[in-house]
Amino acid sequence: MARNRPTVADLRALKGKRQLSKLRVTSLEEAEAAERAGIDLLSVTYALMLDPRFRDAAPTCFAVPGDEYGMMGATSDEILRTAVKLKAASADAVYCSASDRTIRRLADEHIPVCGHVGLIPTHSTWTGGFKAVGKTAETAELVWRQVKALEQAGAFAAEIEVVPAEVASAISRRSSLVLISMGAGAGCDAQYLFAEDVLGLNRGHYPRHAKVYRNLAAEYDRIQQERIAAFKEYAGDIASGAYPAANHMVGIDAGEMRKFEDFLSGQA
Repeated sequence: MARNRPTVADLRALKGKRQLSKLRVTSLEEAEAAERAGIDLLSVTYALMLDPRFRDAAPTCFAVPGDEYGMMGATSDEILRTAVKLKAASADAVYCSASDRTIRRLADEHIPVCGHVGLIPTHSTWTGGFKAVGKTAETAELVWRQVKALEQAGAFAAEIEVVPAEVASAISRRSSLVLISMGAGAGCDAQYLFAEDVLGLNRGHYPRHAKVYRNLAAEYDRIQQERIAAFKEYAGDIASGAYPAANHMVGIDAGEMRKFEDFLSGQA
């Protein structure tokens, strides 16, 4: 059955009713696969969001462009200009882990904002590095305060990353935000994984919350070996004279060739 692209109001109305699915995708192929698989929300790179082919690939996915490393050091003015450009390219919201003041400024311009609480990669030095946040009452209160600050700033959603499931669930029940769990349990409003983890493309460390559904890394390794073998055969055919064969070349009538050779003789 055909589906429509959800709005912010639709997502808010679904809070507490069913879990949404979210993927981080970085290519048109992944976006199209997510669309055809019925994924609800997509985190996308700026480049993908600005690609005019994106909505052909994923017409009904709620798209949230996010490139936090690209925003590092950006001013509020620069973030706002980027957000306006992304919204014009059919973004449904923007991800922003900048200050509450910046998020409020985006919200004041009616740009839906998805914030970030718990383990925030670009801010992780403040919470002890790349590890869970909220395992003590004190740090759980910190996550709660982060959520309340986002509510007050006008965000409609937040990624909640690597927070104990019980803490995340308790906060979600008391918050108006659409809370998107990345390693924060099933008591939130959506579950979020990176496509590269789902597809088994990550050759390094997999986070605890990741679940691998395919092993495309092995498939790409096989394809690379086939690529190398084909290139070797090509080089070997050139060395042996097997390529190019007659069927790879354009011919000329013998009489026309003699005329050309006579012409060349006259040029000498």
